Amino acid sequence: MADKKLELVTLTERQQKARRSRSIAIGVALAALVAIFYIATMVRFGHHPSGLM
Repeated sequence: MADKKLELVTLTERQQKARRSRSIAIGVALAALVAIFYIATMVRFGHHPSGLM
């Protein structure tokens, strides 16, 4: 294991910015999905006419 050389990639400034932008976009998308599922759950189970569940 110690005799294996690791291949390291050095990103350029442009690649780092692109990676950061992708990470932010993924984070925003995940947060939006969580909000949508939360709201859908509250709408689905929040107002039951019989008062049960």
